[in-house]
Amino acid sequence: MKVVAFNRTLQGTGASRRLRNAGQTPGIIYGGAEAPQLIALDGNALFHALKKEAFHGSVLDMEIEGKTQQVLLRDFQMHAYKQLVLHADFQRVDASQPIHTKVTLHFVNAETSPAVKLSSAVISHVMNELEVACLPGKLPEFIEVDLGNLEAGQSIHVNDLKLPEGVTALTHGQNLTIATSTVPRGAAAAAEGEEK
Repeated sequence: MKVVAFNRTLQGTGASRRLRNAGQTPGIIYGGAEAPQLIALDGNALFHALKKEAFHGSVLDMEIEGKTQQVLLRDFQMHAYKQLVLHADFQRVDASQPIHTKVTLHFVNAETSPAVKLSSAVISHVMNELEVACLPGKLPEFIEVDLGNLEAGQSIHVNDLKLPEGVTALTHGQNLTIATSTVPRGAAAAAEGEEK
């Protein structure tokens, strides 16, 4: 995805307020060998870009005065009640250096799993994103979690995932739970009553 930004020289609360009043969002790019760089982005375009999942989980091509560099969105602050992005932080990306970032999990086939179809189980998502390490070119937009074979009372863990080539989950030695299936008490009692 491409993002257009502008160099910003003034900093501080007053300068940021004037930028926002002019429809722009202050931001910063840091990391890599270069010094941190103050930038301004089109506030409306950034607000709508933040609604797209790919904007959060992709290496972005940021163009500043004709020069393009690769960055990752690291953080942003929203206004409490206005549709306004207050600030955005981006990190420079070196194509040869691994990056650590969070990738969204997409859950599929829940409605066809034995847990739901046969046992009326409820599937709970314990995690919605997974921290990974990979080279920037290998960064997936999302990771799919297939619930198609999940039985009632079972869980899916990080080790059960099929990660794209070159992508490693950062779980610090733990096999974290991603999703669980549980049969509600009422459904379990009704099933027992039918068997008698």
